[in-house]
Amino acid sequence: MDPMTQSAQISSSQGFADGHNSAAKESKISVRDLIHWRDPKKSGVVFGLSMLLLLSLAAFSVISVASYLLLALLCVTITFRIYKSVVQAVQKSSDGHPFKALIDKDVSIPPETFRKHVDTSLTYINKALKQMSRLFLVEDLVDSLKLAVVMWLLTYVGAVFNGITILILANILLFAVPPVYEKNKTQIDQYIDLARTQINTTMAKLQEKLPGAVKRSKTE
Repeated sequence: MDPMTQSAQISSSQGFADGHNSAAKESKISVRDLIHWRDPKKSGVVFGLSMLLLLSLAAFSVISVASYLLLALLCVTITFRIYKSVVQAVQKSSDGHPFKALIDKDVSIPPETFRKHVDTSLTYINKALKQMSRLFLVEDLVDSLKLAVVMWLLTYVGAVFNGITILILANILLFAVPPVYEKNKTQIDQYIDLARTQINTTMAKLQEKLPGAVKRSKTE
């Protein structure tokens, strides 16, 4: 094989690989892109399906919703399997099982991946346990009082909304707030800075009035 032909083949294979990699990257969409509505169609589908699931959970039990979803999936796969079998029988073809590619696909979780996620989860769990211990054992009185105020406010929230209603509202806010913030970032940041400054000033005044033994440690 002459060098010109070999170079052309290498360039062609590299171009194919680059095109494949770029297509794979484009096919993946992050959560950030979804909630910012970078692709309105995909974001709309995800938002619609999540709302449908939450509304279903609000009307039915978790077992009923899970059973209906799995039953619908089974109906689709069984119907498609029978349809392909009839088509193959009529056309006298031997295409085989319509889901063979999916059946042969390895769906097992590699031990390394499992251990990696377990280690990551364990790190977050340990941080949460340490923070809870610090708050409930009143290492810092101000932080513990903040938690008490938040818990007190949540009692009123719980009296008005149940868990599913809060999840529905959170889902709506998750898809509504990011694009609004992105369009009005400057004005919103100004109000956030003002609120943060006011809160910090109030907390500083509160700490000044606390006894010295319970003030926030300055050596941290």
